[in-house]
Amino acid sequence: MAQTAQDSFNLALKHLERVAVSWDDPTDWLELSTFGFYCLEACVVAAALQLKRTRPGSHRAKAEEARYLTTTHHLPDIEKLLVDLNTMRKSEAYGDVEPPDNLDPQEVASEIEAYVEQIGSLLQ
Repeated sequence: MAQTAQDSFNLALKHLERVAVSWDDPTDWLELSTFGFYCLEACVVAAALQLKRTRPGSHRAKAEEARYLTTTHHLPDIEKLLVDLNTMRKSEAYGDVEPPDNLDPQEVASEIEAYVEQIGSLLQ
């Protein structure tokens, strides 16, 4: 069965639930970065499918699609956030990568939630 835009968006909503409980004090950066990253990627896939574009598969392809969505469809620019979340995820999971500087957990969670809302509007 082929994934639909709504399937991908529903997955993003599940990931957003994990984001919502991980940013508060004490911040669980592994949860926030992992599920925030996956949430944004699922949103990018949902938007691509909704717009009848090829489904991006790799992390890099999803970041490129996010850039396209920003420049062509005026969606928020999340490309840097995707990179920062992936870097934080690797830092927390593997410990061999320096975490990005100056990430505020509440701002990260808010930016993720705002992007989900934008994609939800696109799917309507």
